[in-house]
Amino acid sequence: MNTVQEPAHLTIQQLTKTFKVKDGDVAALKDINLTVREGEFISIVGSSGCGKSTMLRIIAGLETQFEGILRLGGQPIAEPGLDRGFVFQEHRLLPWLTVRENVAFGLLTNPKEDQDKLIQEHIDLVELKGFEKAYPHQLSGGMAQRAAIARALVNRPQVLLLDEPFGALDALTKIQMQEEILRIWQLEKMTMILVTHDIDEAIYLGDRVVIMSSRPGRIKKIVPVEMGRPRDRNSSHFNQIRKTVYSEFFSEQEQPFVYSI
Repeated sequence: MNTVQEPAHLTIQQLTKTFKVKDGDVAALKDINLTVREGEFISIVGSSGCGKSTMLRIIAGLETQFEGILRLGGQPIAEPGLDRGFVFQEHRLLPWLTVRENVAFGLLTNPKEDQDKLIQEHIDLVELKGFEKAYPHQLSGGMAQRAAIARALVNRPQVLLLDEPFGALDALTKIQMQEEILRIWQLEKMTMILVTHDIDEAIYLGDRVVIMSSRPGRIKKIVPVEMGRPRDRNSSHFNQIRKTVYSEFFSEQEQPFVYSI
């Protein structure tokens, strides 16, 4: 008897993206194929300009001109939707709104009687209870990014997309935020896709590390991170995976960029 398999949570087939610029076309992505399982944490690494953030924006529906097929839960991705949340490198909180109001700003559905409960649940989830009435300028960088994560999660998306969300933070806060996003991932059991330049971060957080080539971005290799959690960054196993990723990352001679996407 044939076994019927459920469709993958997110599938990307033959994704190609070209930008029109003054001096001609710039190929950002070429023939990207990737399958992401429900609840998986995927890390994407690559040199600047390789198109990894562009791919994230396409998954989010923010870039709509591309070739290829993207499906989430079997449905085509053609525009932004509440089934995908997005966290940028900068928190992008509205400075004239409080933490509570910023989180509420992201809540686009649900009856009014449910909104207060959802907002407070997500403020509590990112451990900002007591800061509901604080304004962005009164928050540390890590706290502001926590508020941004709460805003992205408040609609209960199926996938959370993270575009270098900790890149602007200091080293200690960055490690704390890595622990925070891992805690949220384990609690919410949602799919997360992280773009990062930090190879240690990619290995520490990801179930798999997707390594992209320089422009046009292609998937060079996918490295499984077969380690339990919490992970020891100083262990021999972690170091071996680090060596594998580094060897792939630097295996080709990078060319200087004239135009960066």
